[in-house]
Amino acid sequence: MSSENEKENTFYIGLCMAGAVSAGAYTAGVMDYLLEALAEWEKRKAEPGVPKHKVQIPVIGGASAGGMTSILTSTVLNSLHIPIDKPGENILTEHPENKFYHTWVDLSQGDILEKMLDTADIKERGLVSGLNSAFIDEIAQRVVATEADRSKWRPLPAFIKPGLKIFSTLTNLEGFSYTADFGPDKPQTRKYHMSIHNDYACFELTEENIIGPNGGWVPLNLKNDLNIDLARDAAIATGAFPIGLKSRILNRDASYVNANLWLKKYLTNNPLAPGNYQTLNVDGGLINNEPFEKVRDVLYEVTGQEAKDYRDFHRFTSTVLMIDPFPSEKPKPISKLQDLMNILGLTLSSMINQMRSKPLEISDALSTSCAGQFLVAPSRIVNGPEGEQHVTGEMAIACGTLNGFGGFLSKEFRVHDYFLGRHNCKIFLRDYFTIPESALEEHVIFKEGYANANRDRFKSTKDGGYQIIPIFAEKTDYTFPQLKFKSGESWPVLEDQDIDRYKSKLKERIQAILLNVAELSGTSKFLIWAGAKIVLNRVLSNAVIRKIKKDLITWKLLRAE
Repeated sequence: MSSENEKENTFYIGLCMAGAVSAGAYTAGVMDYLLEALAEWEKRKAEPGVPKHKVQIPVIGGASAGGMTSILTSTVLNSLHIPIDKPGENILTEHPENKFYHTWVDLSQGDILEKMLDTADIKERGLVSGLNSAFIDEIAQRVVATEADRSKWRPLPAFIKPGLKIFSTLTNLEGFSYTADFGPDKPQTRKYHMSIHNDYACFELTEENIIGPNGGWVPLNLKNDLNIDLARDAAIATGAFPIGLKSRILNRDASYVNANLWLKKYLTNNPLAPGNYQTLNVDGGLINNEPFEKVRDVLYEVTGQEAKDYRDFHRFTSTVLMIDPFPSEKPKPISKLQDLMNILGLTLSSMINQMRSKPLEISDALSTSCAGQFLVAPSRIVNGPEGEQHVTGEMAIACGTLNGFGGFLSKEFRVHDYFLGRHNCKIFLRDYFTIPESALEEHVIFKEGYANANRDRFKSTKDGGYQIIPIFAEKTDYTFPQLKFKSGESWPVLEDQDIDRYKSKLKERIQAILLNVAELSGTSKFLIWAGAKIVLNRVLSNAVIRKIKKDLITWKLLRAE
């Protein structure tokens, strides 16, 4: 089959993973089941009654924890993927055989907050972040480690398009400068100088030795260790949560940046100088936390399909599948109080919201068809005094508390969210990631794929549509695993002492921050030290502990006294 015919008979799925902080555990669970479902379908395509259409993933991109997971995914594709469907007898057992689980659930130890409060980083380098970020380096090194995988190297699975594109968003603190000229003679004084700060670390998975700017995609050859260190550094940089976690340096060849699909329009008249290009970066999610429009750009390059077609279930040949543990909600009315702290908070949130707004066509934004984009987000059923309740969004995940940092308090939180991610992905593929029956009869790819299939076997139980990625009911348990945490419940619940035990480490961290937040003379340093020792660190640590407990109670993660 020619490459053009293959393109015409293939449906493409671009994966977008939103920022998530510790809720990367949820995204990991979704990805774990998604790869399992695709592999199972490929294995069973030759069986009678199974749909035969072809699905491929040509691009995976994300921000922050989603960007890290995008890079992580690229490192598991050439090895045996061992999914984890249910927890073992010991719910806290580590699973190094599964990179998604080991990276996001096991982390570098169970309750990671103790490491994050350690003051060794301040003693060594001065104050670089509110929390100790050393654990991220440990995890990132594990993400790109391929030594064990190379001995059992496998070809890319059929559901991955060769030359897979992987990217993570970055917030480049120096940014890229460009100008607008005013006046016919355009002297230097009539230039309006601007800069953009959204940046991207872009890779192309390959086993070839690619030379040159390559359209802005850095060749990532995991078999021969080509650009592995750059991929690791990009994974760390996209997750550098501002102030809380350490900012990161990233070094790239300027030719890739100049040729980048999303940057070259700014750099055409002011390209970067040849050679190494070094940037200082914070969390990619600060500016673009859900880069689904960038995933769409790559899909357009693959399919050439215009917006009017990709929104239409009868003609679309690709779609964006976004995994978002914190799906956006309708904005709430603001307080009109002209209090300084209220204005500061509203100003900051306004700036972030404006930076994250999407430059989409208004027809895309107002379209009621979701053919071109699908969303997997947290959803769980809670049995309470008033019967079953459907909880969605950040309140459905344990790691949703503390603005996503809650998962660092307890490994049990991450365990729960990983298995919820798997469970949600099963339901999503069965019931929601579908093509309507009316469109099935006209769509060239799916009509042919389902021509000799047992349609009832792969039909949604919700809307009557047919599964784009067929899943096999006889092999799939659709019930949420019976998790039993130390509280004796299926929802992880902590006790007061589980939080109070961090008071001492928290006081030490606060004192170290106060002593290093500015250059102080010997006398001033002694006065700050004495004040912190006697009053400040106790007051601040108690305030932080109260904030943590308040959030946990809101999420029903703490047994309130």
